[in-house]
Amino acid sequence: MNHTPIPASPGALTRRGFLQATSKAAAGGVALAALAPGRFAHAAGSDEIKIAIIGCGGRGTGAVNQNLNVGQGAKLVAMADISRDRLDKSLQILKAQHPDQVDVSMANQFIGFDAYKHVIPLADLVFVTSPQGFHPYHLAEAVRQGKNIFVEKPLAVDAPGVRRILAAAEEAKKKNLKIGVGLQRHHQPSYMETVKRLHDGAVGDITSMTCYWLGDARAGLERLPGEGELQYQLRNWYYFAWISGDFIVDQHIHNIDIINWIKGDHPVRAQGMGGRQVRNDKTRHGQIFDHFAVEYEYADGSKLSSQCRQGQPGTYAKVSEHVVGTKGRADLNVQSKLFHITGPNAWEMRLKQGEDGHQLEHFPLIEAIRNDTPYNELEIAAMSTMTAIMGRMATYSGKLVEWDEAINSKLQLMPEEVTWEMAPPVVPDADGNYPIAVPGRTVAL
Repeated sequence: MNHTPIPASPGALTRRGFLQATSKAAAGGVALAALAPGRFAHAAGSDEIKIAIIGCGGRGTGAVNQNLNVGQGAKLVAMADISRDRLDKSLQILKAQHPDQVDVSMANQFIGFDAYKHVIPLADLVFVTSPQGFHPYHLAEAVRQGKNIFVEKPLAVDAPGVRRILAAAEEAKKKNLKIGVGLQRHHQPSYMETVKRLHDGAVGDITSMTCYWLGDARAGLERLPGEGELQYQLRNWYYFAWISGDFIVDQHIHNIDIINWIKGDHPVRAQGMGGRQVRNDKTRHGQIFDHFAVEYEYADGSKLSSQCRQGQPGTYAKVSEHVVGTKGRADLNVQSKLFHITGPNAWEMRLKQGEDGHQLEHFPLIEAIRNDTPYNELEIAAMSTMTAIMGRMATYSGKLVEWDEAINSKLQLMPEEVTWEMAPPVVPDADGNYPIAVPGRTVAL
């Protein structure tokens, strides 16, 4: 998803300072710009952390902006994208927000599918914010070159990609690299406190879970005059499963990830259903579904009912997670932004207006880099990515899918290499219709 970057502050932020400032701002008090500057000590004796970005879209631009908010010692020095226009726009935005922390010479701006290989050597911290089909390849190369990384969710679109990520996670541990992942709820105090209480037994043994992402969607893009097929699909990447993984993977991963976090595990099997009711434009809507309903089962027999829906006007909207236990229940991020537990350990906490996980997730990453402490979120994020992919597999195929067969699947949606000369993995038929998964007929794993 695209997110509007928050305003830059004139000095470095601390995580506590950010929370205190935004809490006061919510009450009509102080703004971010009023925070006092501060600095961390770099473990290697230098304040400067050189940053490179791979993928200069809205989320990548926002993530770099939020990272630069953490401290003046960070500096953006290199950028890579397949689109010159997108890179130029990102650079303009970031330079306006952080004029003293953005210094990207023309020589350090790279365009093309191999651009990522050129920016990685120039950086201490690499932002992998390209569309997720590319993440396994971009991240693996950054790990190979020994770089710290921030990578957006999800981490892959298929099981081979997840396995590549897991291999990179092991290599990163051996090299003592610091890696953060854009599953920002892990860094929001309301989620952290609720999950801690659940781990401490606030509702007893958890017997069932539900999670929802029912809401709006980004609009599909019209094809431009004379635009080639691959160029169009890459520009409208969200609507093609080989690049996005479908929206259950791109978006609903947030809710699925919370349940995995609460359970401390991934499911062992899944079955579900879904389809397209309103996404019926043969070009703009590509090939992805507009609704999924998946039942996941965990090793202890507890089940998660997972629902996600997009782009159906006039329908019920809800983004939340819920668990039922032997001693009560917990509701996370319900419509009123309330987190509460019922039963003998009743408790509640309201989401603060300024509790911005997209900002907060950068503090522990930068602290780990500066203090040289272990920090690697890849494995947990890879399991949540694979859980979402397994849900898509079950829905597309209409089959009961076991975890072991899902994660060991050899079905690869994303090519090993993408070039402008290649035909995309999916192409429209003579009538302009893209192939759509048909449960019972589609091979999905």
